[in-house]
Amino acid sequence: MGSCTMSTAEDAEWLRWVTKQFGSIAGEDKEIDLEEFKTALQVKESFFAERFFALFDSDGSGTISLEELLKALSLLVHGNETDKLRFLFQVYDVDGSGSIDPDELRVVLRWCLRESAIALPEERLGDLTLALFEAADKDHSGSITFKELKEELEGFPEVMENLTISAASWLKPPPPTERSRRPHYLTRVYWHNHRSKLACLGGYAGLNLLLFALAALQHASLGGWMAVARGCGQCLNFNCAFLAVLMLRRCLTWLRATPIAKVLPLDQHVVFHQLVGYVVLALAAVHTGAHIANFSRLARQDGHHALAEYLLSARPGVGGLGSTASQTGLALQGLLAAMLAFSSPCVRRSGHFEVFYWTHLSYISIWTLLILHGPHFWKWFVVPGCLFVLEKVVGLAWRHAGGLRIVEVNLLPSKVTHLVIERPQFFHYKPGDYVYLNIPAIATYEWHPFTISSAPEQQETLWLHIRSLGQWTNKLYEYFQQPESPSPEPKPLSRSLREKRCRHWVQVSTGLGETHRLCSIKCYIDGPYGTPTRRIFTSEHAVLIGAGIGITPFASILQSIMYRYRRRKQSCPSCHYSWCEDLRDEEMMLRKVDFIWINRDQKHFEWFVSLLTKLEMEQAEQEPGGRFLEMHMYMTSALSKNDMKAIGLQMALDLLAAKEQRDSITGLRTRTQPGRPDWSKVFGKVAEEKKGKVQVFFCGSPALAKVIRAHCEHFGFRFFKENF
Repeated sequence: MGSCTMSTAEDAEWLRWVTKQFGSIAGEDKEIDLEEFKTALQVKESFFAERFFALFDSDGSGTISLEELLKALSLLVHGNETDKLRFLFQVYDVDGSGSIDPDELRVVLRWCLRESAIALPEERLGDLTLALFEAADKDHSGSITFKELKEELEGFPEVMENLTISAASWLKPPPPTERSRRPHYLTRVYWHNHRSKLACLGGYAGLNLLLFALAALQHASLGGWMAVARGCGQCLNFNCAFLAVLMLRRCLTWLRATPIAKVLPLDQHVVFHQLVGYVVLALAAVHTGAHIANFSRLARQDGHHALAEYLLSARPGVGGLGSTASQTGLALQGLLAAMLAFSSPCVRRSGHFEVFYWTHLSYISIWTLLILHGPHFWKWFVVPGCLFVLEKVVGLAWRHAGGLRIVEVNLLPSKVTHLVIERPQFFHYKPGDYVYLNIPAIATYEWHPFTISSAPEQQETLWLHIRSLGQWTNKLYEYFQQPESPSPEPKPLSRSLREKRCRHWVQVSTGLGETHRLCSIKCYIDGPYGTPTRRIFTSEHAVLIGAGIGITPFASILQSIMYRYRRRKQSCPSCHYSWCEDLRDEEMMLRKVDFIWINRDQKHFEWFVSLLTKLEMEQAEQEPGGRFLEMHMYMTSALSKNDMKAIGLQMALDLLAAKEQRDSITGLRTRTQPGRPDWSKVFGKVAEEKKGKVQVFFCGSPALAKVIRAHCEHFGFRFFKENF
């Protein structure tokens, strides 16, 4: 419900919509009672529903009629600023005395906190109440009048632009259907921003068509089905070898440091791997179908052999080692189908990573069968196969050259496990890189990728922050929760003693929602492997966006930036004035960094606040030219400033933050903004700063990535998403 005026047509449409919605909510009695009103308003707490209901129910009958509803809503939709403010004042004036006293304000703010899912101690609630009351009670009379509230709200113009009751979607007609327009992927901006990926896709499709055509023409004399089978077979030779190339992580990490990274979409290698996997399955299905059709034709011509004999028995001239092409082909089809089925996101994200992991190991069997099945496959596979084997050998040698130790564990709020691992002597990595981690005490054969959250400049240890989302990560968190891990079955004495030594730890301290332990747990790591975030230091203006645990790549980057900043810091020996030299050099072109962290609720901020506090302290001593690093925090569960259920709370939080120079939700100097970011405004402000070429780096959910990517394309910013 906005404050903007409606046209006559829009007004008529709105009246029809409200009347229709009223009928669906009110039922047979044509009246809305309190329970129906609460359900329709979709508020978390009953306080505001009861206050709004009492104000809508003008005759005090205990129900709201259509006439009463239209009258109240018309005031909120068509009313002027004063009308809306008076309604807000009446919500806060609980006893209807015509003024708001401190106790009433405290009650309302307490319910505001609950509505926004913010937990603060009673003492903090008292501070918020006092800050808002002192600011609004201009004449120090001990109560706030309507005139005083209006005067105070005039200091928050952004609130009055669109004073609403949010979440009441039943009050708003659906937006008009947009006219069909040109598909997004046909726009010039889309092609410009995805030129390298589209060029590679075009080259990939063209190469497949060329291989198919050449092989099909070469075998056209054998019949149509054989031409199709041979064409698909040649494409399969290439694609099955190309699958190995796309997972050469060490080679790809090395290529990121070369000029090739500017031409090839190396950041998309996992997406391309998935695409080629689907292409392989489709080609294999057509290849198999064409051979079956050809065998069926031969069986009819022969008259003595059934189709099953062609498929299940070795026959001279069929192809493959020992004329077993039919049998190896069927085995390959079954393995490929199983691998694809168990690689689907629903399997991987439902806590069954082991199923994905073990079925994916069948690539060894697939490549072996391909060498037996196709006479020319080895020619395609020899180079990528050797590189793949070399990478695996190096990885195995690195993994088992000597196990590392987890020396410290912190169990943080939101079920985040912070592991501190001793750093190997010759382990070199870049900010934002990730490693594969294996902890035999959790699962002997499982390796999982996690971003390194410590800076490369931190020499002694590596940090990993692991959110409990799947089976393995939950097991990890639970393992360190208990003094001794429970043993489900009896074990030999020697093994039992060895495990006890391996999981020995000492609990140092336990705070609210946080457990800190010193330990000595054996683990192995494989890596490091590069990510798109390596480009950050070659950006001029970098925008880092993390959603939830998606902050971990940026934890390492932000720390590294501040390490470099400290190295360039200079101070005058006479007056002790300090300044920072220009940060830009061959490896770091950054002029400005905007860091945006989006979390669902308050507790998800807690585990990373200590690092952000240190970064803010560094920024407090920044040179007068403006902040090099700017932080922006958003809490999506909190209601926005223009919502009637939150306006008082957000004003109080603003006033207290200005007074104490710290945010009441996180304790940072940066004020936590309620709701979701308005990306148009955020990126518009970034564009106005004109600090250089803007590159946006995101780590979080695919749905949010799609939204941010669209805004980046609109503003002409380069967009990079973290992919494992």
